[in-house]
Formats: sequence, structure tokens, C-alpha cells
Amino acid sequence: MKEFKTRTGAIYCDEEKTLEWLYVGDYGKENNLKADFLGLTKEINGVEHKNVDLSKKMVVTISTQKGCPMKCMFCDCPKVGYKGNVSRAELLYEVINAIRSSKCKHTERFNLHLARMGEPSLNAKNVLDFLQYDLIDFVKDEMKADVIHPVFTTMMPKVLGSEELNEILTRFCNIKNLKYKGEAGLQLSINSTNEEQRNKLFRGRSLSLKKISEIARNLPMPIGRKYTLNFPVTKETILDADTLNNLFDKNKFIVKITPIHETKEAILNGIETDEGYYSYDVYNQFEKPLVEQGWDVIVFVPSKEEDEDRITCGNALLINK
Repeated sequence: MKEFKTRTGAIYCDEEKTLEWLYVGDYGKENNLKADFLGLTKEINGVEHKNVDLSKKMVVTISTQKGCPMKCMFCDCPKVGYKGNVSRAELLYEVINAIRSSKCKHTERFNLHLARMGEPSLNAKNVLDFLQYDLIDFVKDEMKADVIHPVFTTMMPKVLGSEELNEILTRFCNIKNLKYKGEAGLQLSINSTNEEQRNKLFRGRSLSLKKISEIARNLPMPIGRKYTLNFPVTKETILDADTLNNLFDKNKFIVKITPIHETKEAILNGIETDEGYYSYDVYNQFEKPLVEQGWDVIVFVPSKEEDEDRITCGNALLINK
């Protein structure tokens, strides 16, 4: 197992198992979030790196697959090659190793992102069983965590079809609402409200917006946090508020806007967020029309150091072995 220290935590690679996971701290929502509906109204014109405190918030990101078959234009994980699903025992292995490596014994908030390598819906049984039956008890065996908050992020793979995705997401939402009493997140990677642009970004492997919206209508109303529609933006991104109004229920969903992370694949394909780490103007053009139409919008901006350290989704260090 190899360890790569970052400025906010560490990344770990197990080349024998083809696994990669990490833990990091957080700067605090007042420093890298703008969300008017939460009272966070300051525009983020750059995020200054500072020391993090794992006792306030600890973020663990694990792989749900060994590589990824989705082949998105902005992600390095497919370069690893696809070598199958992560077992339920290996999901636990990643989480426990992250906690033990961090040496953190207490945190106010433990976030688990299923987003290092892989598409969790393509490994749904292992992932959902792990969240329902294992995660809470095993975290509490290792540390005191006041809140445990898993996040299921999906690109809505076309290969599964609407019916199977509907069953998978409905089960996750019930786990979120009942097992975690609302303290869990569902994030749908939408990226564009233009079908042609989405197909290009996801290389035709994601369901159509129409089919995604039909699944979204069937999901139970969220307890606690609403579900999230995720939009990593560039100057070419099409994010039309009227189209979004017709597709999704703003009583169920919020919109999250982020920069495109500077992965090798994104840079190679010319998919970049110009000045996204320094100027809020990049995000204001997308945020303002949505807020005016009644959407709850979160703009999340990482620091340049976080992207340089490759802690964000879409990265995979295993390709450099």
C-alpha cells in the first residue's frame, strides 16, 4: 500500500487490490461555499489554503469499482482499466484504513463519498448493503463520530436502464430517510441541460435527461437534505433554468455548481473552468438565474492546493504506477 500525503490529508493506493481511497479535512463551509438559502452569501473569489481540523469534519472518499467503465471525458479513472467491482469487505477495508491512518479519534462530522473510482450504481448491492448494514457500526467501532453522512453520487448509467436505476435510487433514498434519518446525500451528475452536450461529456453512457427526470419524479420526498443536481461548469456549459424547471422539482432537489477539476483527461480534452479558482464571475452567470427562479443553489469552490493534490473526484493516482 502506498501513501501520498496531501496538504489536507492523504491518498492511499493498494495496487494489488486496484483500490484507491483518501481522507481529508475541510476548510469550513464559510470559506468555500456560497449558498444564499443557508445564509452563506459571500462570493468566493478564491479559497485560501489553511490548516484543517479533522475533529470538526473528516471526509473519506472510497472507490466502489476497480477503475471505471463509464469513460467520461473529464475523468482519469478509466485510465486505470476496469477490473471489476469492489466487494463489501473491501469497502470496509478502505473506510477502516482511512480512519486508522488519520489517527482521528473524534469528529463532529464524518462524510463518506462513494466517488474515488467507479460508478456506485454499477455495484449497487454491495454498496447499498454496506451503507445499510455496516457503515455506522464499523465507524463507531473506530472513532466517535457525532454525525455520519454518506453521499451516493451517480452518473445515471444507461446500461442499467430506467427500471433498475429507479429501484437502486429508491432503495438508497429509503436508506437515507430511515437508516440515516435524512443525514445522507444523493447526487445526480447532470453537468448540462443540453442533451447533445451531456452525451459528449459522458460519451453516450448516461441516460437522457427526460428519463432521469422520470426517475426523479418517482423518488420519495427527502427527509433532511434535498437531493442534489450536480453541475461542474466551464464557459461552454449550458445550464438553462427554464429547462431545469421542466425536468426537476425544486422541492426535492437543490443545484450544486462546482469547477471542473483539472484532471489529465479534462485538460487533454480542453474541458477547463477558466479563472474558476479565483473569480466568482464564472459561477454567478449560472447561479443568479436559478436563484431568481426559486432554486436553492450551492456553489462549492475548492482551493487550488486541493486540486493540485488530486483529492477531488475524477482523479486516480494508480495510473502513475
